[in-house]
Amino acid sequence: MAEIITMPRLSDTMEEGTVASWLKKVGDKVSEGDILAEIETDKATMEFESFHEGVLLHIGVQEGETTKVDELLAIIGDEGEDVSDLLDSTESSTKEEPVKEEANVEITASSSESIEIPEGVNVVTMPRLSDTMEEGTVASWLKQVGDEVNEGEILAEIETDKATMEFESFNAGTLLYVGLKEGESAKVDSLLAIIGPKGTDVSKIASNFKIETEVASESKKAEVEPPKSEVPKAETKVSTPPATVISTNGRLFVSPLARKMAEEKGIDLNQVQGTGENGRIIKRDIENFNPAAVAQSSALVAKFIPSGQEDSDEVRHSQMRKVIARRLAESKFTAPHYYLAVEYDMDNAIAFREQFNSIPDTKISFNDMVVKACALALRQHPQVNSQWFDDKMVLNNHVHIGVAVAVEDGLVVPVLEFANEQSLQQIGASVKDFAVRARNKKLTPDEMEGSTFTISNLGMFGIESFTSIINQPNSAILSVGTIVQKPVVKNGQVVVGNTMKLTLACDHRTVDGVTGSEFLQTLQGYLENPVTMLV
Repeated sequence: MAEIITMPRLSDTMEEGTVASWLKKVGDKVSEGDILAEIETDKATMEFESFHEGVLLHIGVQEGETTKVDELLAIIGDEGEDVSDLLDSTESSTKEEPVKEEANVEITASSSESIEIPEGVNVVTMPRLSDTMEEGTVASWLKQVGDEVNEGEILAEIETDKATMEFESFNAGTLLYVGLKEGESAKVDSLLAIIGPKGTDVSKIASNFKIETEVASESKKAEVEPPKSEVPKAETKVSTPPATVISTNGRLFVSPLARKMAEEKGIDLNQVQGTGENGRIIKRDIENFNPAAVAQSSALVAKFIPSGQEDSDEVRHSQMRKVIARRLAESKFTAPHYYLAVEYDMDNAIAFREQFNSIPDTKISFNDMVVKACALALRQHPQVNSQWFDDKMVLNNHVHIGVAVAVEDGLVVPVLEFANEQSLQQIGASVKDFAVRARNKKLTPDEMEGSTFTISNLGMFGIESFTSIINQPNSAILSVGTIVQKPVVKNGQVVVGNTMKLTLACDHRTVDGVTGSEFLQTLQGYLENPVTMLV
């Protein structure tokens, strides 16, 4: 029997959706778990998964087209099945919808006093997390009233008729109100929670929403059932892609390509371990499947009796960790990062440092040399020493270098002001002082502000190369790896050499590829011939 697939509500504020792309076309076979289409909501573009098996008989919304939630999206049924009656009944019911909506508005308006929702306050309702879900049960709350909630954080675990799923927040703010206790159930679209600015009184909003929900429920019961001739032959169901699934009652998540490959190779999908997101079985799992290894593993498991106990510790986020997370996320998702990786010959730098440190009461590190070289190179390339703002770009003539220092709660970046004017000894003394006071939490806020460029060095931990996130509003950050001894070619001969890898992360809004490359060439000149830093 044919199944009507409607536009799902994929976020709590979604009113309509746009089909970004169809992954199936009319006539294609559809299996449960196959991705039908990519749907663009008001929040993001999400994969839309089928909960039905059959043939895609009809597509109601073409790529790039938009339709409201619960409108006809597609029809899945048996091959060759006639769906003309379904289409006719769907069209007729759509024409009657405005009248129903108007009646509901009148009931709601007359049932309770109209309450204005303050700016920033968001009412979160029970989501529809499966195609047959009519109501949901709160299995557990991961946030409590008064907790701060960030967009994307898990609010609660919701038990549906199919599985228990994590429900994430699409809003940021404070959890002001919880409409259901753990273990309680409510119908889809009932009040689940309210999120907004801390201290906002939402008691009237909560009570008003409950009254409206009850009235709407009663009005639905009082609606006159249409004549049987007008009722669609197939039950209309809303298909919604699952959130992160905790338990699925034995259901497998398989990509369409992996399912097809498994059928061709005669592989039992129940024996395949999925390595995709949320345990989804994907192409590589089928390609790497080894029946003999599975049999051997099963035999070993049968003999193994675990005696351990699952255990974990919960660590509350410190204010520093929260600020670091927020700033790094803002930088990563607002600044268009790109990366330039280089490898420098450090033989001369090693010899220079040995000679320099032979002077009594003098000791500099390779990091001090990198800071000095960067400071001098930045004077010649002000574009790399720039800062991006919404209405302007600032090219700094002074060089204030931030030096990333790891501390117990995260990372701090004290600033070495006018680094190009300081000697290697002064840079070394300042960096050591910053590191000690940072670990003792003695740095002042002023000492961590005003950087024009940042350096992050993990070479001391044996890291050969890595990339960093730009410390905004800077335009670039340099990641410094360890010095490695390895074979290199010099003058046509393979000899033992010492090299160091560096990666420059650039904000493409201010630093073009050529500009960043020219800066690295200047930096190379100073590090491979460090005596030039003293001239």
